[in-house]
Amino acid sequence: MARLVIVSNRVPTPPKNAKAGGLAVALKDVIQPGTLWFGWSGRQAQQTSTEATVTNFEGVDYATIDLSHEAYEKFYVGFANSTLWPLLHFRLGLMEFRREDLEGYRAANETFAKTLAPLLQPDDLVWVHDYHLIPLADELRRLGVRNALGFFLHIPFVPSSLFAALPRGDELLHDFCSYDVVGFQTEEHRRDFLDSVKQILNFPADANGVITASSGRHIRSIVTPIGIDSIAFQRQAIQSAKGRNTRRLVGSLGGRKLMIGADRLDYSKGIPNRFEAFKRLLERFPEHKNAVSFLQIAAPSREDVSQYAALRHRLNRIAGDVNGRHGTFDWVPLRYMSQSLARSTLAGFYRYAQIGVVTPLRDGMNLVAHEYVAAQDPEDPGVLILSSFAGVANYFEDALIINPYDPDDIAEAMHEALVMGLDERKLRYTRLFERLRGLSAGSYCAMFLEALSGATSARAAA
Repeated sequence: MARLVIVSNRVPTPPKNAKAGGLAVALKDVIQPGTLWFGWSGRQAQQTSTEATVTNFEGVDYATIDLSHEAYEKFYVGFANSTLWPLLHFRLGLMEFRREDLEGYRAANETFAKTLAPLLQPDDLVWVHDYHLIPLADELRRLGVRNALGFFLHIPFVPSSLFAALPRGDELLHDFCSYDVVGFQTEEHRRDFLDSVKQILNFPADANGVITASSGRHIRSIVTPIGIDSIAFQRQAIQSAKGRNTRRLVGSLGGRKLMIGADRLDYSKGIPNRFEAFKRLLERFPEHKNAVSFLQIAAPSREDVSQYAALRHRLNRIAGDVNGRHGTFDWVPLRYMSQSLARSTLAGFYRYAQIGVVTPLRDGMNLVAHEYVAAQDPEDPGVLILSSFAGVANYFEDALIINPYDPDDIAEAMHEALVMGLDERKLRYTRLFERLRGLSAGSYCAMFLEALSGATSARAAA
């Protein structure tokens, strides 16, 4: 049986892997003894590593390299998160391009490839994750690696008219075409990718999304939406709802309803518009004053990127204004936490919250929406308010779908959710949970690896 090799920008090295984020949770079913997980350690050193440090934990090999400070600044802070991230989230006004950052991005991917290649076995299936590592397949091919190479993009893609704004973007599209399989969260993201490949590279794709490159190579594009283990998260929510943290939260509310948002502190998440919407809810629907509290958790993220520091200051100002205008001596309307909470703690909070607010301006999938639905009590479920531009909106039609650029639209959905009757809440929840069960972490892994294994078979038969 072929060994699975996972490659990602960051590796949740043990024993911290038990507390890892979304990717580790999504890949849990395929991280088995014998698996190799390769990537950056998260550490900065005097020089970038030339050999991987391998740690074995419960039969899984975790192989990591350190990056120099210069490599980190150009590869991670620079091109990956100041150029690609805003571009692929439709934020051209925030995109910063420097040729030296692009060169640093490519140099880091070359280093990843040179360090990974000696660790590979001939029949390994190599699954590469996300926008940091788009050139990795091309670098591995240059080194003679002939393994099946798959890539999954966790964030959105953009139409060709936007992608064309990226200097030397055609080279990046060529890099995509060194993979055997390229996966996306939604059909829209795949369609925009195929549009860019056709318009910029003039590579055609057939009705099944198989691209034919000028070299004659065939690249299969697929849609494999990421998911969670909904039943396991539901159990966690039931248990956590009885825990000390949830009891403290409920006690502090004084019988008021709870509205919750939980995101990374990122401009793509639409948090300022969400805060403005809550202010308009209190102004336009005064019956909710002193009857609901909004808890927003915003975990710090990419603090080296200037736009993120500016966002933090903006949110502090808006939260202060909302509480100053509408708060009372015994009621803080908007509770804003710029810190992270354990996933288990959030599970209990989600279960109690009558409203989940997930309003990104753009998102690849958004697993917070999955977790909020999974956490609900079927006998008295809450209501999910969801951006039409989150990937999960393609699957969760029974949420209250809003335009995140319109604070009044969000405010009206908040009001609708607050007054919604039990029968409608239960009906919406039942349909959402049914869709959620189909979007499991296990099915995500199985679909992608089936496609990647098929690429290996096709190559062998050629």
